[in-house]
Amino acid sequence: MDNFFEKVWATACQIPLGRVTSYGAIARYLGAARSARMVGWAMNNCRASEVRVPAHRVVNSKGLLTGKHHFQGSHVMEELLESEGVRVEDNQIVNFDELFWDPAKELGIH
Repeated sequence: MDNFFEKVWATACQIPLGRVTSYGAIARYLGAARSARMVGWAMNNCRASEVRVPAHRVVNSKGLLTGKHHFQGSHVMEELLESEGVRVEDNQIVNFDELFWDPAKELGIH
């Protein structure tokens, strides 16, 4: 799996139900700390993945749903998160710090 996007998708697929992570956390885990934006591009292109990628679980570093406009409807990302028990208010994850999943801590150094 040499493709950066595929590594991003594989990492995102490991985010547990009801938890969220950030673009930057995935980038750091993959050894590309300054590539949060590239992680965002990967999430935007996850429809090209052969497996279903839970892109709705990846938000910005403050817990904002900055990628919501890439979903089929304006509230789809929020609805997917809420269906997993994640509360969202004003496009932001409530209790973000408690729900944050850090791949470097949970999966170890990549």
